[in-house]
Amino acid sequence: MELQTQQQKILIIDDENINLEFFDLMLEKLGFSVELARNGKEGLEKVVEFRPNLIILDNIMPKMSGWEVTKTLKSDPEFRNIPIIMLSALDDVKDKVDSFDLGVDDYITKPFNFSEVLARIRVALRNRELFAQISLGESRLHLAESLSAELKTSIAEFLKSIDEFDAAIARTDNEIDRDTFNALLDLIRDKTQVARNRVSALNERIERTDLQWENLKRNEIGLNILENQVCGAGQES
Repeated sequence: MELQTQQQKILIIDDENINLEFFDLMLEKLGFSVELARNGKEGLEKVVEFRPNLIILDNIMPKMSGWEVTKTLKSDPEFRNIPIIMLSALDDVKDKVDSFDLGVDDYITKPFNFSEVLARIRVALRNRELFAQISLGESRLHLAESLSAELKTSIAEFLKSIDEFDAAIARTDNEIDRDTFNALLDLIRDKTQVARNRVSALNERIERTDLQWENLKRNEIGLNILENQVCGAGQES
């Protein structure tokens, strides 16, 4: 689904019900899809089920701290790119630095101002989509470079086959016995079949690349649309 029709999903992980209820009410009112988890273990399960676009994570929780949740997610290739905003009652610089070192995208000290949290949510979501677009661009470039390299290799092999054809034909200009002539014909047939197989494989490769290219293009979005979608998600209608 393209971004302009996709509702942004936010997972809140906090052991305090008042925070869960507050974020649930405010963010859903602003158009976000919200899922709640009351501890770190439940939060990790909800990440798998809900596939959030962003996580708001309390640091100090029983059973599993926000740091432990972050470390688990950032070590998983499937979920490491989900932005995390850490909420914490700790205002110590070391705690903040440790959180950022683990991969937290933002750190907000309690008590918090909701307008500030919302602004940071917008920034985190916008950055996530910008990085996704950069990744798409890199994927398209890789496809183009890969296809270009394969084209060069195929052309070189095709030209080599033609040179071998020419050499074989030149040998027929001299008087040769029938066995040698038949051997030359077999060689030409083999080289022709190799060339046909190579061209056929290359054509299939081009068709696959075209399909991958179109899929990547469908997932692209203009930066102006991206800005409106992410920033508009936090505005009341």
